[in-house]
Amino acid sequence: MFKRNLSTLIAAAGLALSLCACAGGKTSDTQTTAQNTEAKSIEETSKASSDTMNKKNVVVTTSFLQDMVEQLAGDTVNVELIIPAGEDPHLYVAKPEDYTKLSSSDLTLYHGLHFEGKMVDALEAKGEAVSRNFPKDRIGTMDEDGQVITDPHFWFDIGLYKMAVEAAGESLENLNPEYKDQYEENKTKYLEELTKLDEYVKENISSIPKESRYLITPHDAFNYFSRAYDIEVKAPQGVSTESEVANQDIQETIDFIVDHKIKAIFAESTTDPARMEKLREGAAAKGADVKIVSGEGNELFSDSLAPKGEDGDTYIDMYKHNVKLITDNLK
Repeated sequence: MFKRNLSTLIAAAGLALSLCACAGGKTSDTQTTAQNTEAKSIEETSKASSDTMNKKNVVVTTSFLQDMVEQLAGDTVNVELIIPAGEDPHLYVAKPEDYTKLSSSDLTLYHGLHFEGKMVDALEAKGEAVSRNFPKDRIGTMDEDGQVITDPHFWFDIGLYKMAVEAAGESLENLNPEYKDQYEENKTKYLEELTKLDEYVKENISSIPKESRYLITPHDAFNYFSRAYDIEVKAPQGVSTESEVANQDIQETIDFIVDHKIKAIFAESTTDPARMEKLREGAAAKGADVKIVSGEGNELFSDSLAPKGEDGDTYIDMYKHNVKLITDNLK
């Protein structure tokens, strides 16, 4: 009896030890899997960090150029933006960290034509202007207070924007010659998309009756657009938002609105919409009923693209947004 009970106890103890061993084995396997997963994650993070460190740094001044470089170079370079999307480049004052970016960049691209007015010296010393190959007779000028001012808003002439793309592509190929074929392929594809965009703009703007084809904006950012697509533009402020807005210019714009029976005027994403309210009130005092096209999603993009993730955050989307807004309100 005692022997049988002892045998039973020994067997039970053996089974318990066996179960513990099995359970211990499973725990060990789970721990090993977790450790392997963690090691793989660390390795991937390290590789991604290494890839980022090995890429050349391209510093760009504006969201237009950020998009341009991303279209041409994809993820082969690190792109750093100086002037955040939505801010006015005419008024932007560089911060110490911006100059740090410039000094450590492998390539700096900027617009030129004095668009980045408060950073010109630093950019000319370090950077490459995408407008460097523009024919002189294609660069717009305006007379402001007896001075001839260069109009920097070339991106509203898609033909000139294509030249800027060519120049940026050349700079990127010189920076990364090993990616030349990829950059050439991307550039060819992008230029084809820009040709289609040009056709889209012509078709839509020409659908606006000639007697209604007037674009009133806060500052003179759309003269290249006017020249390319046969639409007259008028603004109370000059090509730079840094210039003063004279009462005479406001009054002349009001008279223009009234005389041409203009039914809609447009705010811009980087200027104060209150400026357009003065025009509306002045026109109303003369018996004209004019609508201000403004508010989130209803402003023209002029000196910046939209922030990433919003409508208008690429050059092509920005242009289509503007054209739709103009045609919807002037037809």
